[in-house]
Amino acid sequence: MPRMQSRVLMALVGSPDEGYTAADLADRLGVSAAAVSGAVRALQAMRLIQRLSRPGDRRDRYDLADDMWSGVITANVPVYAQLGTLMHRIADENDRAPRSAARARESADFLTFLADRMPQLVAEWAARRHTDA
Repeated sequence: MPRMQSRVLMALVGSPDEGYTAADLADRLGVSAAAVSGAVRALQAMRLIQRLSRPGDRRDRYDLADDMWSGVITANVPVYAQLGTLMHRIADENDRAPRSAARARESADFLTFLADRMPQLVAEWAARRHTDA
């Protein structure tokens, strides 16, 4: 993750319940509003943060997305599966370089494993959170 996105994300970890405005984040981090704007857009696209609206306040506020990590992981499951499939295909086509093919196959197997297990892990986490609450 780029540095500015990381800084904004960490600032939001400690945000007040009403979140921070972009101007608040810029002041807190000592950076320009444009730098915050780009980071906020990227973090929203990754589903790590959310925009908050408050009645009577025209300024958008930002905070961590609810249950952000499980959402990010679940959203990436198709990417892991597709990468695994592509890497298996590359390994199959790379018969003249057995070590390279073996590395590609191992990576593909790991990515396929992640694609299979991540939804189960997220479900286990949700069940655990529900019983701990």
